[in-house]
Amino acid sequence: MLDNSKDRVIIIGCGRLGANLAELLSNERKNIVIIDKDKNKFVNLPNNFSGFTLEGNAVETDVLLQAEIEKAETLLVLTDDDNTNLTIAQIAKKIYFVPNIIARVYDEKMEKIYENLGIYLISPTKLFIERFKNIAF
Repeated sequence: MLDNSKDRVIIIGCGRLGANLAELLSNERKNIVIIDKDKNKFVNLPNNFSGFTLEGNAVETDVLLQAEIEKAETLLVLTDDDNTNLTIAQIAKKIYFVPNIIARVYDEKMEKIYENLGIYLISPTKLFIERFKNIAF
């Protein structure tokens, strides 16, 4: 599916965030696979998207193998469910040894778990609060 270069990225979740990141990475000429359980979400991708789409549940090993996760340099886990994101991130880290994993997390209580696993996280809640503080205070 993909070549052997080190710029391979797998994105889990093709909502607005996943689609926008896929467009950004596609414009940067990265090798991208974007996975979503709902094939209708792929309409969020721009017409010039140069990567691959894969319909399936990324918790399932066969879906990750189809995406060639063993060759991934970076995995972005962007579903709207913290438990799903954590499960996929753990699989990628412990089984496939993906070096760079970035996960979206909503529940602040989950942050320590991600950090203890060496998984980078982005919290929309924290980002909003920080931005609000910069604007309001």
